[in-house]
Amino acid sequence: MTQYAAPYAERLMSPAAAAALIPSGARIAMALGVGQPPALLKALADRAEAREVGDINIYYLLSTAIAGETVLRFDLTDRLRPHSLFHGAIERGLEARGVEAGRHAVWFVPTGFQQTPRVLTHDIGVDTLLATVSPMDADGYFSFGTNTDYALAASKTARRVILEVNPHMPRVFGDCTVHVSQVTALVEHAAPLLEAGKAAQQPQDLIIGGLIAGLIENGSTLQMGIGALPDAVCAALHDHVDLGIHTEMLTSGLVELVQAGAVTNARKTLHPGKTVFTFSMGDRATYDFLHENPAVEAHPVDYVNDPAVIARNTQMVSVNATLQIDLFGACCSEYLKGRQYTAAGGQLDFVRGASASPGGKSIIACHSTAAKGTASRIVAKLDGPVTTPRNDTQIVVTEYGWVNLRGTTVDQRARALIGLAAPQFRAGLEAEARTMGLI
Repeated sequence: MTQYAAPYAERLMSPAAAAALIPSGARIAMALGVGQPPALLKALADRAEAREVGDINIYYLLSTAIAGETVLRFDLTDRLRPHSLFHGAIERGLEARGVEAGRHAVWFVPTGFQQTPRVLTHDIGVDTLLATVSPMDADGYFSFGTNTDYALAASKTARRVILEVNPHMPRVFGDCTVHVSQVTALVEHAAPLLEAGKAAQQPQDLIIGGLIAGLIENGSTLQMGIGALPDAVCAALHDHVDLGIHTEMLTSGLVELVQAGAVTNARKTLHPGKTVFTFSMGDRATYDFLHENPAVEAHPVDYVNDPAVIARNTQMVSVNATLQIDLFGACCSEYLKGRQYTAAGGQLDFVRGASASPGGKSIIACHSTAAKGTASRIVAKLDGPVTTPRNDTQIVVTEYGWVNLRGTTVDQRARALIGLAAPQFRAGLEAEARTMGLI
């Protein structure tokens, strides 16, 4: 570090001084999830609270309590405007409070995850990056650790690259580093990384997890989404051999598969021997697993989620959840009760990539019902936008079985999907299908 000690010291400052470099009117790319920097975000929120700065737009995916307690506070949204590319509980809460107050409190930007680096750097033109990184290495590089995704692209184009150096952030290999010479300001702040606990599993998750595990062959390369259902799939795969990982999100469930010996990455045709991801959220053991692990590589999301790249993995299997599936096979995975609930994320990226992979499978899964069994997730018409078009949907799984829609006629897929619905909804769905002329 001796060679780069001087430029490091020149850029090192307090959180307040670093936040003071951000002018009114700035367009900020805030790191995703675990990469959100608590000291920097609090300092920026303090400036906004004192009305020292305003007219700032903040662009990000997957906010956490780190941002929710600082820059995404409702009382600051007239000065720090949240622009979410992936809604969660914080954004839904802001939206509800905004409706009550008769004003906007959060703005949603529809985009697929793979497109995010270009959208932020080219279409929006963010001028500031705020992110957490690992300590600098001997060659002057910081690792983005858990969050390469769009942070790497923003670090190359933003006018201001302001980083929070946290010794708890793992140093990860791959295409995920930024050099001290590219950095505007550094803040040192040691804080435990945010941990994501596993969601409670329901009986349906275990059934669906077993069905999906039965569809996955030894030697397959995996992508898993977030939540109880993908965790159940991972738990059911521990007896498989020579699995691989190429995923946007590296979860604790996937790491446990590596540690159990089910994942070796030995048969991967792209990055053989390597677990590849673009961001991670898990427990401390997950972050310890990432740290300086030569068998793990992080890459930007416009690479990891590129369908053409995904398809270079033979026997690629993607597993993603959805909120609704209509009788044509189209999926809505982001809209609920007339409101934006989450976002498209990388679902369609991996649906298309896995489908194009030699021997690959794209799997969409959901419980057959919602609202404690009072609503069917198999519906005649979607209640919101299409996340995965009917032309792309391949295998659909509920606790009542699975179907492969590829190559089926409209009436065949309607009948097959009705068979995946809960029994109490099948007669009604069949009547609607006949009214629509599907069967």
